[in-house]
Amino acid sequence: MSTEINPLLEPTDPPDFAAIRPEHITPAIDALLAAAEAGLERAVGPDVLPDYDALALVLDVPVERLMSAWGQVCHLQAVADTKALRAAHAENLPRIIDFGTRLGSDPRLYAKTRAVAEGAVDRPGQPLDAERRKTLDNALRDFVLGGAELQGDARSRYAAIQDRSGALSQAFGEHVLDATDAYTLDVSESRLAGVPDDVRATARATAEAAGRSGDAEGCRLTLQAPCYGPVLRLADDRDLREQLYRAYATRASEFGPAALDNSALMQELLQLRHEEAALLGHATYADLALTPKMARSPREVLDFVRDLVRRAKPAAVAELAELKRFAASELGLPDLQAWDRSYASEKLKQSRYAFSGEELRRYFTEPQVLKGLFDLLETLFEVSIRADSAPVWHPGVRYFRLWRGDTAIAAFYLDLHARPGKQAGAWMDGARTRWQRPDGALQLPVAHLVCNFAPPVGEQPALLTHDDVITLFHEIGHGLHHMLTRVEELAVSGIAGVEYDAVELPSQFMENYCWEWDVLQTLTAHVDAGAALPRQLYDRMIAARHFQSGLQLIRQTEFALFDMRLHAETDAADRVQAISNEVSAEVQPASGADGAPFHPPFYRYPHSFGHVFDGGYAAGYYGYAWALVLSADAYSAFEEAGVLDRATGARFREQILEVGGSRSAMESFKAFRGREPTIDALLRHQGLV
Repeated sequence: MSTEINPLLEPTDPPDFAAIRPEHITPAIDALLAAAEAGLERAVGPDVLPDYDALALVLDVPVERLMSAWGQVCHLQAVADTKALRAAHAENLPRIIDFGTRLGSDPRLYAKTRAVAEGAVDRPGQPLDAERRKTLDNALRDFVLGGAELQGDARSRYAAIQDRSGALSQAFGEHVLDATDAYTLDVSESRLAGVPDDVRATARATAEAAGRSGDAEGCRLTLQAPCYGPVLRLADDRDLREQLYRAYATRASEFGPAALDNSALMQELLQLRHEEAALLGHATYADLALTPKMARSPREVLDFVRDLVRRAKPAAVAELAELKRFAASELGLPDLQAWDRSYASEKLKQSRYAFSGEELRRYFTEPQVLKGLFDLLETLFEVSIRADSAPVWHPGVRYFRLWRGDTAIAAFYLDLHARPGKQAGAWMDGARTRWQRPDGALQLPVAHLVCNFAPPVGEQPALLTHDDVITLFHEIGHGLHHMLTRVEELAVSGIAGVEYDAVELPSQFMENYCWEWDVLQTLTAHVDAGAALPRQLYDRMIAARHFQSGLQLIRQTEFALFDMRLHAETDAADRVQAISNEVSAEVQPASGADGAPFHPPFYRYPHSFGHVFDGGYAAGYYGYAWALVLSADAYSAFEEAGVLDRATGARFREQILEVGGSRSAMESFKAFRGREPTIDALLRHQGLV
C-alpha cells in the first residue's frame, strides 16, 4: 500500500469509484482523520482568530475532505456491498462517529464560533451576509444539540450513546439487506401464470445463474422489488403470493434467523435516543428531534397526522369494502387476505378502468423516460443534461453533467437497477456540495440518484411501471434541490440546512408531472411500436389516478404516527410491536366484519423500517405528509399559470431550489407562493374533496 495510489486520498473530479477497494479505506481514514484532528486543534488555538474565513480555512477544509471520502465509502457499502467492504466500513465507522461527536460538542470550538457570531462581521467593517449568519445560527443551535454544554459524566455518556447508536443503526440496515438477499424461492414456471414475461425471464436467468436451470423448479424468485412487486400484484397462484408476502413481511424479525433479528436493536436504539434527549434537557426524543424542524412540538405533529386520518379514513373504509366485495364476487376470494390485496386491486382497476399497469408499462421504456425527463427539466429550469464519462461502481451506472448555457453547474450518477448487494428502495444523496472553498475554487455539487427498477432483459430496454416513473421524478426533485443551489456556504448549500420536514417539497412537487398529458407524450414510446401513450389509455389512467387514494394516504399516516409515538412515548422501547398494532387499529379500516385487524399477526414492518432506524427520519417520517401540503400547494401555482410555464418555473427555481437552506423553508415558500401553505390543494390532488 505504501507505493500504491489511494483513490480516497486523491480528490479527483469525479471520484474514481472503480478504483476504490476495501484495503484503501483504513489507510485513507487514518490520514484524513489525522488532518482533521490537527485542523480542530489549530482552529481552537490562539493563533486562529475568531474570524469566519480563518476558521473555515483551517477546519472546514480538512473536515470536508474527510467526510467526502467517508461518503464514498458509505455509498459503495449501500450500492455494492461485499464482506470485505462491510468489514472495512465497520472498522472505521466508530472512528468517524467519535470524531463527529467530539467536533460537534467541543466547548472550545463552540466558544470560538459564538465569538464569531457575536462579532457579527465577515471581515473588518463588513457585516455578515445572510448565508453566513444562517450558517452560524445553525451551528450554535447544533452545538447545543450536540452536547457542547454537557459536562463530566454526562458528556462522556453522550459520546458513548452516539457511538453505540451509530453501530446499531448500521447493523439494522445490514440485517435488512442480508435478510432480503438471502431469501430465494425456486418454483416451476407454471406457477407464474399472470406474471409478465420479462419478470419470468429474469427468474429463469436467476435460477440458471444458481445452477438450477435444468431443474423442474427452474425459476428463482427473490424479495428484490422488481420480482416481489409483480408477483404480489399479478401472480394468479395465491399460495405463491402468500409465501412471498410472509417472507417479505417478516424480514429481519423473530420469524427468521436469530442473527438477523432486529428486535433487540430497535429496543436498544430507542432506549438510547430517549436517554440522549434527557441528557440534553428534553422530555422525549421527539422533542429533541423537532428542534431544528418546522413543526414546533410532538403534539402539533400528532394532531396534523390524525387530522389527515380523519379526512382520509372514510374513503379508505369504502375502498376496502369495495375491494372485498369485488374479490368475493369476481375472484372467488371471500376471505381477502393481505397477500391478496395488491392482486385484487390490480384486477379491480383493470375491471373498472379497462387498463392494467402492465399495459401502461409497455410505453415507459427507460431511454424514453430519461429523454422526456431531461427535456422537462430544460423547459422548466433552463438547464441541459448531457451524458459524460466517469469511473463507476457497476457497469449499469451512468454519469451526467448539468449545464446552464456553456457553464457546467453540477453532475450526478444514475444507478437505476436492482441487484444483489444493493440496498432496497430509492434515494438521493449528495456526493459533493456546492461550496466556495476558502482554499481555492468553487466546488460544484454532485449527486447520487439511486433506484431499484427491473433491469433490461436481453435486447429489450428496461421497462418502468408508472410508479417507477413517479419514483424517478421524486428522486430527481431531491437532486435538483441539491444541484441547482446558488448558495456557496457549505452548511446551508443545496439540501444542507433545510428543515427535515420540508426537504421532501421539491421531490413530491416533481411527482405531479408524471400525470400531465403533454409531459407523458415525451416520456412514452411503446417498446414494440414506438408510439407515444394514446389519449384513450391516458384518459383511463387519469380516471384511475385516485384509485384507492384513501388507503394510500392512510398507509403514510400509519408510518408517521407509529414513528412519532415511538419517539414521543418514553416506554416505547418495550412496546414497539404493541405500538405498531395500536396505530394500525387506530388508522386502518378493519379487515373484516368481525373487526379483524388490517395486518396479519405476523406482520413486522418495523423490523425493516430503515427510514426510522437507519435513515435519519427518526421522529421525522411525518415530513412526507407535511411536505405533501407544501408540494401540492406549490404545484397549484403551476396549474394556475400553466404546468410548463417558464416564468413560474424560474420563480420556483430561484425561491425554492437555489436558496437551499440559507433561509427557513417557510420564508422560501412564501417568497414563491406569496402566502403560507394551505391544505386545500393536497386534498384536491388526493381526490378527497
